[in-house]
Amino acid sequence: MRRVVPSQVVKFIKNLPNYTFPGQGASMNHVGAPALSSVLDLVGQVPDELLTMSDGTYEGFVLAKASIRDVLEVWIANRNAGHAAQNFRFGIPNDPLAIIRDALIVCPDEAPAPSTSELTFISDPDFRTNLRNDIGAINRALSDGEWKAATVLAGSAIEALLLWALQQRLTAIPGATASLCANQTLTRQPDPNPERWDLHEYTEVAANLGIIESDTATETRLARGFRNLIHPGRAQRLGQKCDRGTALSCVAALEHVVRDLA
Repeated sequence: MRRVVPSQVVKFIKNLPNYTFPGQGASMNHVGAPALSSVLDLVGQVPDELLTMSDGTYEGFVLAKASIRDVLEVWIANRNAGHAAQNFRFGIPNDPLAIIRDALIVCPDEAPAPSTSELTFISDPDFRTNLRNDIGAINRALSDGEWKAATVLAGSAIEALLLWALQQRLTAIPGATASLCANQTLTRQPDPNPERWDLHEYTEVAANLGIIESDTATETRLARGFRNLIHPGRAQRLGQKCDRGTALSCVAALEHVVRDLA
């Protein structure tokens, strides 16, 4: 099912034909039952974690939805009784469509699900928030069966976490890379700037420094291979594709990296 976000509902309400007329308020009869039902359906599909409005605004939001349901129920009763639809006109303070629209305008289109790891070990609030949003997107992709998205995004999140962890121990990196080159785990000396590394280098250096456990390193190596299936040539050459197994493997590796860093 397609993900519905607050801005979509706001746009839908703003684009409703025959919604408001200057000096006349908002007529629900002009809007019509199909449009009002559609608003309720769309609002009902917005994930709870995106409804970040204040308590007072949320209470008005809930009441506005109830008002629309009441209008629709009265119209159904009118129709069943053979009567014309009762007229409903709302002034600006009480217009349920405007209340819903204004409540959703302040809500974000992206936020992590409540079950997403808090990542409290990351001190940078912007980086922590962005990464939690990414992990929330990974979890949604997994639950929606978007295997390639979950596989690739999980690999990227692992890279971001390992880069952050290594940047906390920059002075230890030269010794680790020298050791890894000596035992041929790394076939060449990595770029001096860790931001230019790939997941292979992040994994091996992090494992060498004890930043991640050996089992986590094993899972991350698998995640690297699965993530590279985004390249059509590699997928065709290996006869593999992203599927539920690759997605679950990469997400498991991500969860274990988070565990180790925490």
